[in-house]
Order: sequence, then structure tokens, then C-alpha cells
Amino acid sequence: MTTESAPAPHSARATAARRPAPSVHAPRRTAARRPPVRSHRLSARRERPTALLLADATAAVVTLALAPALLWPTAPWPAASAVPLLLLQGVLHTWRGLYRHRLSPSALAELPALLGLATLQWYALTAAFAARDAHYGVMLAAPALAAGGQALLACAGRAAVHHARRRSAARRPRSALVVGRGPVAQQVTATLYAHPEYGMRPVGQVDPDELGGPVQTALPVLVGPAEVSRAVIQNAVGHAVFTRPPGTGPESAALLRLFARHGCRVWLVDGTPAEHGTPRGAPGGDHLWGFPVRPLDAARRPSALAGKRAMDVCLAAVALVVAAPVLAVCALAVRLFDGPGVIFRQERIGLDGRPFVLLKFRTISPVDEHESATRWSVAADRRMSVVGSLLRRTSLDELPQLWNVLRGDMSLVGPRPERPYFVARFSHVHPGYQARHRMPAGITGLAQIHGLRGDTSIEERARFDNHYIDTWSLWQDVCILVRTAASVLRLGGS
Repeated sequence: MTTESAPAPHSARATAARRPAPSVHAPRRTAARRPPVRSHRLSARRERPTALLLADATAAVVTLALAPALLWPTAPWPAASAVPLLLLQGVLHTWRGLYRHRLSPSALAELPALLGLATLQWYALTAAFAARDAHYGVMLAAPALAAGGQALLACAGRAAVHHARRRSAARRPRSALVVGRGPVAQQVTATLYAHPEYGMRPVGQVDPDELGGPVQTALPVLVGPAEVSRAVIQNAVGHAVFTRPPGTGPESAALLRLFARHGCRVWLVDGTPAEHGTPRGAPGGDHLWGFPVRPLDAARRPSALAGKRAMDVCLAAVALVVAAPVLAVCALAVRLFDGPGVIFRQERIGLDGRPFVLLKFRTISPVDEHESATRWSVAADRRMSVVGSLLRRTSLDELPQLWNVLRGDMSLVGPRPERPYFVARFSHVHPGYQARHRMPAGITGLAQIHGLRGDTSIEERARFDNHYIDTWSLWQDVCILVRTAASVLRLGGS
């Protein structure tokens, strides 16, 4: 580990980076006096969207209390309808991303989304009332006025919440690691020192490629997973700021897994100049003092994983019930035409590199376990019967994997799992392949709906899979499932 000083750029506050940085090798008794687990829990409570939910609910309740007297002065107001309306608002705002953690939130920037969703809510409410009773009929512009009032109230409440959070973050910033080398890493470090309202206090710089040599920084330079893990634990690190896209090698994949294991928020700062005509910036316009920034750990947060898991269980259970007759016909056809052994079991690698047993309808009988584990493609194998070929072309051989989804081995959408032999081989040959295991394996994925299935480019598959993980959302999962259903109807199996 080395510690060298460098001039901090363009800010009086930024020169604080030249002071001795907090040591990442704190004595054991010091670490014992401030347990990192407690720090993580306290921070997690501060970052929950409770305050924003309360601000939105307050705006909706106030509007619901005032608007009916203007919209329906002669009709009784059914107060019980407020509950489903608030639930609908919570679902819509979550879907729109209004409760995501941002480094630079802006209530004015959120106003168009608040207005659009409030308009949708109020027109749906008035339409439902008018369908039930003609006394609730109103002028077409009336719900828009109510929606505008609700959106303004919500905007004001959110502005107060954002202001309070910035003040709280400046008073109690969390330790952060800057991952990367070069000018961008120096500028990001100086920015975090100069602007504590982002809630980050740099305590170390990670050299992801373990290049060694002199690095122009006043922070301790961490090389290797052992040093990074020790720094994260001893300093209760809550944020990791990448200054270039990760996933370019096994070192970056190991870092991402390490940060996810310790509950750190992971951010990617884009410090490269935009080319002419090329849009840049993160979805939603989040930034770190002018640097476009986006979260890289969105798919690994407990709330996100819980939502994804809930959708998987519900859809897989329904699909198994609906597809039960098809499963029975497929199993009977395999048994009659190909003999005993309807279900084919094979070890695959899933989330965080953990192995599991994948289930499929048997379409061919391998000679031995070695062939099953190391043969890449059997699509053109002459031993495959007509039934096996039909199952593969229609992707019906994948239906038993719905049971893997229910068991928690897989997800409906995610990177396709591969056998251990090929995971080890591809991880050494193709950059970023190991980073695919940041998410649960899936029956289908972004790579598959773009035609990358069967004997296609592994490098392109890894690129699509990592892009899916970096930009994950439940809505993206829904879109991929819809496109998968369309491709299955075109008989595009592997």
C-alpha cells in the first residue's frame, strides 16, 4: 500500500484531500468500539423512502379532502376509496422510480412525473365514480385541476425532504472508496471532500487492476480483495464510486461481489467527454457535481430482490398451473419415444457462483457425465429424436425450469446459467463473463431476446447480460418476458 500526495483541483475545500486520510488499518480495539454492522443498519434506515412516501401520501390526502367539495358538492364522498387510491399511487410512483435513492434529487425535476401520475389517478377515480353513479359526473378539466394541486403539494413536500436529507448527509457522511486511477478519480475524490452533502467521505482509493506503482492521491491505495475487504469492514464503508465501467475483468467482478456482500451502494461516474451527437447521462438525470452518475447495485438491493422474487413466484406458480397439461403431454411424449428418464438434470452456476441442479425435458441421452458437462452444443446431434427436436425448437424443454424458479435456484429473467466447466473457461477468455453472476440466473434474458442463444458469441452474451444487470428494473423484466413469448411463438428455440 502506498500513500502519496497530489494537488487537489480548483477548490479550497478540495484541498482537504491533502490532509492525512483516515487509515484503513485501524487498530482492532477501535473497530470494536464502532461496529460496522450498526453503522450499516443506521444508514439503511436513513435511506429508506419513508419520508418521500409520507410526503406523497400527505399531498394525496389533502387533495382528497378538498377536491370532492368542488367536484361533487351534492354527492356524498366515499372516504373508503382513499385507501385504494393511495395504494395505486404508491405502485405508480415506485414503477416510475420516484423512490430511488439519488445523489442529486430535484423536486422540480420530479414535478412532470408527479403531475402525469396524479392526472392518471384522478381521471381513473372520476371515471370509476361516474360509472357507478351519474351524480359523480364532472367537467373534463376538473380532474386535471385536482391533479395539478396534488402534484404541487407533493413537489413542495419532496423539496423539504430532499433538503433535510442533504443537511443530514453533510452532518453524517458515510465512508466511501473511489475505484479507479487517473484524473477522473482525483476529481471525484476532491469533489466528495468539497461537497459533503452527497453523504460520502473518501477513505481510500482502489486500484482495480492491481497495477501498482505511484498513484497521485492523498488516500491510501488499496490493492487486492484482502485489503479492500479489510478497509470496508474497519471503516464501515457504505459507498463505492467507480470512475470507469466495471466488469472488464475478474478483478472488477470480485470487487462487485465484495461490495454487494457488505451492503455497499455502488455508483458509476462517467468522466469521459461526450462525442458530438451522442447522448450521455444517467436515466433520470442524476449527477455528482456535474459528473453523470448511475447506480450499479440496483438489482442487488434487498427491496429490489424481494420485488423480483415476488414476481417470479407469482408468475411461475401461475405458469405451472396453466401449463400443467402441456407438461404432461411433453413428459408422455418423451417417455414413449425416448424411453425412461423424462427429466434431464445438470449442474449449472447461478447467483454469486453458487451451483444448482437445472431441470429440463430430456431431448438426448449423453454418453456419460463427461460429455454432459463439457459438450457445448447438441443441436445437430443425429441421436436426437423427432420429439426432442420439436421440444428444443419450441423451447418446451425449458418448462421444468419453472420449478427451479419456485425453488429459488433461478429467476424468470436473468443471465442464462452455464455449466461449471464452461464458466471457468469463459471467465478466463471473455472479459466481464464472471460479472454475470451478480444476478440470479434466468430462464430467459436480454441476450436471448436479441437472438444470442445456442451457438452464438459468448462475448456478446456477456455484454448484454451485464447491461441488463446495470440497468435492471421490474419493468424491464416484464418487457423481456413479453418479447420472449413472442419469440417462442416464432419457434426460435436453441
